[in-house]
Amino acid sequence: MNMQVDPAAVDTGVPTPRQPRTLQETGLSGVTLRDVLLKTMFRKSVETVREVSAAIRLTTGLTQQLIEQARDAGLLQATGTMHAGSSGEMGFQLTDQGKARALDALKQSEYYGAMPVPLRDYSSQVKLQSVKNVALTRQRLLQSMGHLILPENLLDQLGPAVGSGRSVLLYGPPGNGKSSIAEGIRAALGDTIWIPHAIEYSGQIITVFDPIVHTPVAEEVDSTALRKVNKRIDERYVLCKRPTVMTGGELTLDMLDLKYNSIARTYQASLQLKSSGGVFIVDDLGRQVEPPQKIINRWIVPMEMGYDILALQSGEKFEVPFDTLVVFSTNFHPNRIFDQAALRRIFFKVLIDGPTQSEFLQIFAMVAKKKKFELDEASLIHLLRNKYPEIDNVYANFHGQFLIDQMIAACNFEGLPYRMTPELVDRAWANLFVAESDIAH
Repeated sequence: MNMQVDPAAVDTGVPTPRQPRTLQETGLSGVTLRDVLLKTMFRKSVETVREVSAAIRLTTGLTQQLIEQARDAGLLQATGTMHAGSSGEMGFQLTDQGKARALDALKQSEYYGAMPVPLRDYSSQVKLQSVKNVALTRQRLLQSMGHLILPENLLDQLGPAVGSGRSVLLYGPPGNGKSSIAEGIRAALGDTIWIPHAIEYSGQIITVFDPIVHTPVAEEVDSTALRKVNKRIDERYVLCKRPTVMTGGELTLDMLDLKYNSIARTYQASLQLKSSGGVFIVDDLGRQVEPPQKIINRWIVPMEMGYDILALQSGEKFEVPFDTLVVFSTNFHPNRIFDQAALRRIFFKVLIDGPTQSEFLQIFAMVAKKKKFELDEASLIHLLRNKYPEIDNVYANFHGQFLIDQMIAACNFEGLPYRMTPELVDRAWANLFVAESDIAH
């Protein structure tokens, strides 16, 4: 079955998944529909058609059909009472046979709630809202990074990389804003996409929507267009900002596979799958337990082929869409942690170097203004002439924030006005680096 999509976009520029008009158009088997219905009524104690409809995210018409089918099978019965708070609707409850079936279904999987979307339909939606379809302009990228002092040619390198939706490696000395630039890339994508509560493959349900990764925007949107097409939206999906998954040294390879909860017998989507349509940032590459080469090897098939291969507990493997802008960030030189074959597979490599002295002073002045810290010319000269030569005049973007915060802390302790002095510079500098010395034990 081909998923039907409303050609009108709702505040997103991407096609809206259209609600199924028949049970067949849900793409789900009768067993899946029945079991999710019974489990949801059992776990959530919902009784009326409207309550059940809201819980399983199908229209009231389709929900009524499911309830009638379950009644005909002896799984549900009318309660014989009208619910005053639900426009006088009739209530329904599970029969003993229905409870037995619900409990049996829960033993197989604890999943209940929103009906899942078949994997093939979700794959179609992913293509329609691909991160590669984002029309990224220089102005848009600049706006997302307007708070950063960037080298003049950096946007020339970043723009094509992000706009292509291909993998990007940011490398360079620590403390120069690689993580901030990665966040700016995420912000530049800007628009919204549709995320399913769950997807279904071969009778197994995999939870996709994750409130930690996905930010719903329906509550924020006061859109006439949204209200007009609301009755046509497949509510098994949630309108969200393009997702961002950011990991650091804690990343392990098993995070990139399906997560199976053996107690609840439920599947949760991999981090890669949750990031579909958005950005996956691997920060501090080289600090993970797994070597960088091994981590890159895990990404080769997804990055090159546009799909990932996941496995169920049974060992059955299947393909899921991979539509993610992968941003690797490392303090190591790429040649030291990757072989040439791996480097070829990372489409763009962007050096994020330290600022020049002029750029450092711009950052320093910007931070000082923001924190209402008064600068002093003699103290700045002392910093540049007497301190930075100790480290071969190598500047880093984080230095300005660090030094000013140190001086403010000292002013607060001493009861001094927020004003730069050579003495405060010396105290702050002493905390920027730890002098080499032998420590007696």
